[in-house]
Amino acid sequence: MSEGCTSCGRKGGCDHRKGEMFAAMDQALLRLYPTRRWGERDEAAAFRAGVAGLGPVLADRLARRLETLSLFCPGTPEETCDYVYVLCFGRTPSLVEVREGIAAPEAGEGQIDELYLRVALSSVAPFAAVQQVAMSLRRSEAGELVIAEAPRTGVFDPVLLPRFQKLVAVLAELEVRHLDFGEMTQSPPDFDAGEYGDRYGGAPTVANYFFYPQPASAITTTVIAGCASS
Repeated sequence: MSEGCTSCGRKGGCDHRKGEMFAAMDQALLRLYPTRRWGERDEAAAFRAGVAGLGPVLADRLARRLETLSLFCPGTPEETCDYVYVLCFGRTPSLVEVREGIAAPEAGEGQIDELYLRVALSSVAPFAAVQQVAMSLRRSEAGELVIAEAPRTGVFDPVLLPRFQKLVAVLAELEVRHLDFGEMTQSPPDFDAGEYGDRYGGAPTVANYFFYPQPASAITTTVIAGCASS
C-alpha cells in the first residue's frame, strides 16, 4: 500500500479528489511563496492559514475514535508544523511518551520497537499529512537510552490501513484537508531551492514547503542519559 485512500476501488472518484488536492496545493504554494523561492515565505499569508492549533483537539478525538494512545507533540522552532502520534503497535508507557518526558522508562528493558501513524499539522497552510513511523529503543553500553524515530514517505503497511482511514475521516470532520504524502515527495516545478541545499542537500520537496525543512525520511535520534538498567 502506498498511502491508500478511503475510496480504494473507485478510480474516478479518486482522480477527482486528487485533482482538487493538487489544485489546493498549487494555490497554497503560490500564496505562501509568491517569489517561488525557498526561504521567501509570505508570513502574513502563513499566519492566516495554519491548522497546527487543532493538534490537541485532534489528539483527543483520535484517542477516542481509534481507542489507542494519541499524543500531541509541538514541532521544533525550525519546523512549520505540530504533530500527533497515534500508537498502532506497542504498549504504554510508549516510547514517544518516554522521549517527550511524559513517562519514565521501565528499568531493565532491552530493545523495543513500536509503530505509529504520525500526523503533521501545518502551521502555515490548511493541510495535514500522515506518515508511518517506526520508533525503537536500545540501551547503550554507558546505560543511556537511545530512541530512534524513522519515518517513511507515506503509509505503506496494509495492516495500518483501517486506522489510517479512520484518521483521515477525523481530519475531514475537523475540516482539515489531508494531503497524500506520496504526492509531495518531488520539488514543485519552477521553484528556486535557494539555500536549502547548503544545509539539507538536494532541493526541497512540496512537503518541506508546508510542514518541515528536513528530508521526509530523515531519522532522528534522542539520547536520554542517566537511566539505570535494573
